[in-house]
Amino acid sequence: MANEPVDQDELAAAWGADVDEDDANVDQEGMASAWESMIDDPAKASDSSKGAERVLNQDEIDNLLGFNVDELSRDERQGIRAIINSALVSYERLPMLEIIFDRLVRLMTTSLRNFTSDNVEVSLDGLRSIRFGDYLNSIPLPAMLGVFKAEEWDNYGLITVESGLIYAMVDVLLGGRRGQGQLRVEGRPYTTIESNLIRRMMEVILEDLDDAFSPLSPVHFNIERLETNPRFAAIARPANAAVLVKLRVDMEDRGGTVEVLLPYATIEPIRGLLLQMFMGEKFGRDPIWEGHLATEMWAAHASVDAVLFEIELPLARTMKFEVGDTIPLDMRPDELVTLKCGNVVLTDGRVGRIGDRIAVRVASPLRRPKMTYAAFEQADQMAGD
Repeated sequence: MANEPVDQDELAAAWGADVDEDDANVDQEGMASAWESMIDDPAKASDSSKGAERVLNQDEIDNLLGFNVDELSRDERQGIRAIINSALVSYERLPMLEIIFDRLVRLMTTSLRNFTSDNVEVSLDGLRSIRFGDYLNSIPLPAMLGVFKAEEWDNYGLITVESGLIYAMVDVLLGGRRGQGQLRVEGRPYTTIESNLIRRMMEVILEDLDDAFSPLSPVHFNIERLETNPRFAAIARPANAAVLVKLRVDMEDRGGTVEVLLPYATIEPIRGLLLQMFMGEKFGRDPIWEGHLATEMWAAHASVDAVLFEIELPLARTMKFEVGDTIPLDMRPDELVTLKCGNVVLTDGRVGRIGDRIAVRVASPLRRPKMTYAAFEQADQMAGD
């Protein structure tokens, strides 16, 4: 039978007959009633479609999106939340930087009062890390941006004054009346007089910033130029990290905000100092600890060596020393000997005798160290960097 030819027409006719027979056996009325019952009762419809299409529950949806409440406090991020947070970077906390800007607030309060001859209150609104490009895009215009350079660190920073504070400061410096409320911000370019007045205010703020950093690291901030377009104030790449400090300046019923931005590359030379954690505002100089250290130093024991004579000999000769060999000392009995503490030369003395003991009388004042304490601190800081 395998070799007999198959008649394709007969095979197609047989299949058609089978399909017609199956269609005839289908109960059309029963199928219609089943559909109507599924429409009336959605539960049955969901049960019937459970095998074909599976519905996600709330836990699975939260896991997919990555917004599970139980895992919000963890560092691990999953799902869409991981994609959203991929552009966010966590930067290290700099404890000393917070102390420095707290000191800046107090210095600015006094300096701006003297600058404006008015009652000025300065407060710290916040200190946070931000990407440089995101900050430029978030500056509300119109505003005035000052590009300044940290001379000792050889890098740049930004100081931004919003328009509300600009007009308020100009009004106060030019003798405007008090109690006028918030001034209307105009959409015109700033005049030369306004720019010069705001530049002078920025210089006052940066002088206070110099004083705030001076106990930690001496630095001088100098204004290089003023810009009104953030695109022309690009001092770092958009993706670079920076520290943003927002200061609020209030003059009775008017005022505004000043923002100081320092890229992390700018403060990198003193990063080790900013990571230190000191309590209070003395930058680590605790008087209690200083008194205790001084007391212990006075009670400490130090060994002093009296060097009669020193000579350099080849190692080959010293290895040939035998019992009875004599090493001549090229010195007279009345010559001075050197007093040392470790490797540090203290003074000179003369050898004598008191009773049964050999003594050394100090013959000259103590020698002062060639390196001062300030130079020692600077050398230690350079070695740490």
